[in-house]
Amino acid sequence: MRFIDGKPPTHELTYSEVFLAPAFSDVASRMDVDLTSPDGVGMNIPIVVANMTAVAGRRMAETVARRGGLAVFPQDVELEAVSDMVASVKNAHLVVDTAVTLTPQDNVNTARALISKRSHRAVIVVDAEKRPVGIFTEGDKEGADPFTPLVEVMTPEPIVLPDRLGPEAMFNTLVERRVHLAPVVDRSGRLVGVITEQGAIRADLYHPAVDSGGRLLVGAAVGISGDAGARAEQLVDVGVDVLVVDTAHGHQGRMIEALKEVRSVIDDRPIVAGNVVTEGGVADILDAGADIVKVGVGPGAMCTTRMMTGVGRPQFSAVLECAVAARSRGRHIWADGGLRHPRDVALALAAGAAGVMIGSWFAGTYESAAQALRDPRGRVYKENYGMASRRAVSRRTRNDTPYQRALKKFFEEGVSESRLYLDPEAPGVEDLIDRVSAGVRSACTYTGARTIDEFHERAVVGVQSFAGYSEGQPLQNGW
Repeated sequence: MRFIDGKPPTHELTYSEVFLAPAFSDVASRMDVDLTSPDGVGMNIPIVVANMTAVAGRRMAETVARRGGLAVFPQDVELEAVSDMVASVKNAHLVVDTAVTLTPQDNVNTARALISKRSHRAVIVVDAEKRPVGIFTEGDKEGADPFTPLVEVMTPEPIVLPDRLGPEAMFNTLVERRVHLAPVVDRSGRLVGVITEQGAIRADLYHPAVDSGGRLLVGAAVGISGDAGARAEQLVDVGVDVLVVDTAHGHQGRMIEALKEVRSVIDDRPIVAGNVVTEGGVADILDAGADIVKVGVGPGAMCTTRMMTGVGRPQFSAVLECAVAARSRGRHIWADGGLRHPRDVALALAAGAAGVMIGSWFAGTYESAAQALRDPRGRVYKENYGMASRRAVSRRTRNDTPYQRALKKFFEEGVSESRLYLDPEAPGVEDLIDRVSAGVRSACTYTGARTIDEFHERAVVGVQSFAGYSEGQPLQNGW
């Protein structure tokens, strides 16, 4: 990457202060662009779901990995729960979505509580042999008594598709039968999952991120307090593929010690560590045993670190400097935080990041770990909070003494509660992945790049004023 006038600016830069200049390109199609991350983790798109409690759960991990990305489970989840979530993701189908299932005797109230767990917004009603006998959708619940058995309101004898069909054949069948969703069954007629028209198209557009056994990839975070090495071993034992040693201030002695502990017991899995924002921080993290460094202090939507402490660094400049430091040693960075639009993802990759970590942007989707709630007007929202907020600290220190917990509450650096309303036009995380992937692919074609590494090499970046940034924004409501 180089700046348009050949000279680096004299001040630090955020994503909104820079732009990509177009260049000669012989990339004929967006589909000619390969979005595989160069970091060696195994992601086919450079998207990592941040290890936030309200965001990264089993549904998020499964869905994102199916589209080629990776989700990282938070460090404050009990090992037994992590084991269950990893097993769920590893058992998930590579093409069709996991179904929400109930029996014919379950009632409408139960279905209402579960229907928002998946973006396909349907419950598959199954018999004792797990064979589909009906479908319950949002339209079926209108006017129904909450305790009405599903057998009385479901659509019976649904169209089912065999799992041996390819995505295009599934899509064509759905169109021909004029249904947007269908259960998918194996040769014995037992339910495998659910496919939608969009899901069938996405199965061709994306390639799942899988482990050596062909199962979906999953990551998990380790804190720097306690026995980090032992915790890392436990996570590997339950099937975690990528370990993230995580703390807000990664350039500190305890991080170096914890990272060395983890590396001493784990030699066959990628280890990510952070967060840092300087060349020196990158060097020390890599020397301690990390393969990938997380970059970002303070840019997250739920983070108040900069306002509370004045500590941090504008994210584009941090990513640029840290990426140069990591790449000079044959290693990579993930840009963590500060992403608001697909353009920001493209700019982070242009600056040298091998992947981007997204948290709050994905929090307002059906797949996020938070419970779906409704406001008085009936609009669906999810609650989100920062991982250094009072709410997160209380959860993470629940085994401390009451005095220790009370003391730690004095040092919060994050928003404890925020409502994120689901966008009616993009309520699922796959909708957002589509937008990000489309934006990055287009950015690559504008610069003549076919891979992320080529994008970084060819990118020409300019500095703009706030007026320049505003000029690029669409007028949503006309003149």
